[in-house]
Amino acid sequence: MDQAFKAADAPSLAERFQQGKALRKQVSRSSHAVWKPAEGRPDPISVLQASNSSRLPQLVPIRYSRMLLSPFAFLRGSALIMAGDLATTPSTGLNVQLCGDAHLSNFGIYATPERHLVFDINDFDETLPGPWEWDVKRLAASIVVAGQALGQARAAVRRAVIRCVQTYRERMWTYAYMRPLDLWYAQISVAQTLRQMHPIVRRSLSRELDKARQRTAIQAFPKLAEQMHGQCIIKDEPPFTRRIVNPGLVSDLKEVMQAYAATLPEDRRQLLREYRLVDFALKVVGVGSVGTRCYIALLLGEDSTDPLFLQIKEAQASVLEAYLKRSRYDNHAQRVVCGQQLIQGASDIFLGWTSSSSHNFYVRQLRDMSRSPHLEHMSTADFISYTSLCGWALARAHARSGDAARISGYLGKNDVFDQAIAIFARKYAIQVERDHAALVKAVSAGRVAVSVNEEAPSTSSDSSLL
Repeated sequence: MDQAFKAADAPSLAERFQQGKALRKQVSRSSHAVWKPAEGRPDPISVLQASNSSRLPQLVPIRYSRMLLSPFAFLRGSALIMAGDLATTPSTGLNVQLCGDAHLSNFGIYATPERHLVFDINDFDETLPGPWEWDVKRLAASIVVAGQALGQARAAVRRAVIRCVQTYRERMWTYAYMRPLDLWYAQISVAQTLRQMHPIVRRSLSRELDKARQRTAIQAFPKLAEQMHGQCIIKDEPPFTRRIVNPGLVSDLKEVMQAYAATLPEDRRQLLREYRLVDFALKVVGVGSVGTRCYIALLLGEDSTDPLFLQIKEAQASVLEAYLKRSRYDNHAQRVVCGQQLIQGASDIFLGWTSSSSHNFYVRQLRDMSRSPHLEHMSTADFISYTSLCGWALARAHARSGDAARISGYLGKNDVFDQAIAIFARKYAIQVERDHAALVKAVSAGRVAVSVNEEAPSTSSDSSLL
């Protein structure tokens, strides 16, 4: 049973800072610069192939097609490979609730229940308690890999990494001194953040903000749904979206939705009762998630002017479980939801979890003023500012779930750790490029099949979809 309250003899804030500082004698901050493949490091293609056993086989070629596009796309889809690599790197032993897949595209803008736009982590499929350094290193490596893919100058990419880690370090120091309630309520307000930025960067991010405000269910309805024979249905648009027409599968999904509703607080259940289920579709999403079962549900209030889209996404074991303690939750969807609620500043009002006979699912709104970055459209100034925001969001998440004072005491006030992570990130980016090249070679040799047209499976009779 978890300890309900802080122990009476718990160390003071000053003592915890000193305890963190003392950890430098065991694990020097400069040691985090080290990266070299472990002896006997598994073949990356074999690792990917082994991870496909729980995925829909019809979708696996799409996963490889997307990972093939660039080293950054490969990094996005290979969290399992990097987890194994991170397990060989130095660690202070200070644990937080990890995002588990902290790369640049897993941060973004979304609306809080109060309809304020905030910036935060937005993907928690791999969340698990573990060393705080793992998230920092994956985020830093993604900056280098993405920056190189975007054609950013090497010096600019290095500045982006250092700015990100510096922001993480400085924000962690700030959070260490905050009262627990103030830290819990802390959010990264997009409007307030914009006012602190350079006018050129502010204009660019303001455009993203305007686009995020427009991403609502009402705006999405004509893109995702249509009228057919007097009824509203989800558009059948292969390869990305396939309507569920099999009566048995539709019935199963309705049961999943009923069970999910029971995990919501009573006030949210009452709100959900105002909507009726209309249609379901299988939807291919992301890069790392391709192959897992992901559905969207269309619900309507009084009529088509009041739509609600919910995403029903399969949760499997975190890729980190092979190297850390097993999740305390038997249901991996519950692991995802509880982890998200712990480290995200504000979570979707419809966030909940359930399971079918053999799969775990979590549910959330498909669009709620959410917007992930378009890295390819960023100038150098935008890119560096964006990486700083990511470092800020990661620090806030780690401070909520871990001991900010010990982490801050370890990091200190100078840039020794920042510089070390910049070196690690550059070295690991080379590893990602090599692994991506191995995938290219495997495809050329016919060892790995890719989907030229990204064909999605039929949903008319395949019971394995649920």
